[in-house]
Amino acid sequence: MTGLRASLATRPVFPFSAIVGQEEMKLGLIVAAIDPGIGGVLIFGDRGTGKSTAVRALASLLPPMRAIEGCAYACDPGASSRWCQDCRERQPFEPVRSKTIPVPVVDLPLGATEDRVVGALDLEQALAHGVKAFEPGLLARANRGFLYIDEANLLEDHIVDLLLDVAASGENLVEREGLSIRHPARFVLIGSGNPEEGELRPQLLDRFGLSVDVRTPEDLPTRVDVVRRRDAFERDPAGFTAEWAKHDARLRRQIVLARAALPTVGAPDAALESAARLCIRLGTDGLRGELTLIRAARAVAALDGDSVVDDRHIRRVAPAALRHRLRRNPLDDAVATTRVERAIEEILGA
Repeated sequence: MTGLRASLATRPVFPFSAIVGQEEMKLGLIVAAIDPGIGGVLIFGDRGTGKSTAVRALASLLPPMRAIEGCAYACDPGASSRWCQDCRERQPFEPVRSKTIPVPVVDLPLGATEDRVVGALDLEQALAHGVKAFEPGLLARANRGFLYIDEANLLEDHIVDLLLDVAASGENLVEREGLSIRHPARFVLIGSGNPEEGELRPQLLDRFGLSVDVRTPEDLPTRVDVVRRRDAFERDPAGFTAEWAKHDARLRRQIVLARAALPTVGAPDAALESAARLCIRLGTDGLRGELTLIRAARAVAALDGDSVVDDRHIRRVAPAALRHRLRRNPLDDAVATTRVERAIEEILGA
């Protein structure tokens, strides 16, 4: 499996708007696209429920981004404070040229080595020319895009530690073989997995801003609709994509407008108190739950075109923001989602 899948510009991608059901997953991904600072999305559930399809569909849905030509990290020409060292060193001597590229989606395979993830010495340059050059890894390719980890609960511990460090700093530091490289590595972390195959390490679990559940649909009409649309896409990708182009374009405009409006959306004390009451009722550790809940609710408000966060927005994202932050309660054997829903009913009303 290659680290970077074929370009979204040349590979047919199932339209995001055509995904049937899975509303919580779709909302979680849209919220993370509006505000990448939320911390990514963990998608837990059955196999074959469209997890990877949704991630790639969202990346294809987003508008292309501007990147500096010749930059291995796709630095944003309009954000010089986040440029890599190479771009900063070149800037005084040559004009900044940019190009348009699709939002990257990078797979992190379970068996990936540390060198492949963080980058390493370019052996070809070293052997052929005696030059110590850096070969960027998967984290470099994911900068300003999505880093997707399928079966994240099976990821090796040392790779988890690397991801935690980079996710916290937004930079990747590589020091080996006489090299010392620091480059930007800001990405939306998307993880998926099946809870029956093992749990995620608590340290990594806490880093995900949202955790969404996906389930195999049990009603006949939904299952038939899923099969019908997937079959139509596989038989005629171009025609099916064209059929849903208007729907995707409408959603793309909503996301672009929401990104622009996000800084102006207010969170009054009433909303902060609702979030705090929910977290107190559920006994979540720390304050990350409240912070994530308010950020996600603000993104939903921006998506809806509202200028102020209220209980409606909090209610929509509370399960995703809080279910993975609950302590184990030996006196309550209800699943996490049920506990959050009960708290919402108590605090915010039916």
